Amino acid sequence: MSGHSKWSTIKHKKAKVDSQRAVVFQKYSRELIVSARLGGPDPAGNFRLRTAIEKAKAAGLPNDNIKRAIEKGAGAGASENYEELIYEGYGAGGAAIVVEAMTDNRNRTAGDIRSFFTKYNGSLGATGCVGWMFDQRGLITFDQSTDFDKLFEAAINLDALDVIEEEDSYKVLTTPESFQSVAEGLEKEGFKAESAELTRIPQNTVEITDEKTADQLLKLLDKLEEHDDVQNVYSNFDISDDILQKLEN
Repeated sequence: MSGHSKWSTIKHKKAKVDSQRAVVFQKYSRELIVSARLGGPDPAGNFRLRTAIEKAKAAGLPNDNIKRAIEKGAGAGASENYEELIYEGYGAGGAAIVVEAMTDNRNRTAGDIRSFFTKYNGSLGATGCVGWMFDQRGLITFDQSTDFDKLFEAAINLDALDVIEEEDSYKVLTTPESFQSVAEGLEKEGFKAESAELTRIPQNTVEITDEKTADQLLKLLDKLEEHDDVQNVYSNFDISDDILQKLEN
């Protein structure tokens, strides 16, 4: 019986990993479709598409899938009519949450997201209710084999906002408007980025000091990120390592 039980556990874990992988692939495929639809199928002249292709490849999306998604976006064959939507609300403990979604059925998506917020002691709010708490930024990441001083000088000369040194990487911050010009300028200067994306950075953080609230927030974010229509989730809460460790045990 123990062997059977162990095999069942392995199958369950594998099914969960495969399911998560399928969701990730679908998210990247949608981004490719929309990018190609809005800016054309040639990545050389479509920065958003070029960035989407790089991220999709890094996530392991097969080249055939990437090609099919771009063709769909360009109008070859049936193409889903996705629209980009933003949902905002509060999680447990007053944490602000912004959800970026891409959907072909806004009623389904809104209903699902509202139910997640409600289930985990949060509330979905009106557009703009928490978005002002986040700064939209371009984020270009480089590994630490990059010469920091040269990267800093080049980035600032290209009108980047800042260059941040972290434990295992360097991050160049830009405005959304200068994101493309800075990313392309650094590439021309010979700097190879690990990733480049638009993101939302909280202006301030909310410290979560109890396990129950932390557990509700983490479960809410997990449910949101697992949803097929959700592309990105941002929040401003901060949970201590001690509480995270207790939740893991």
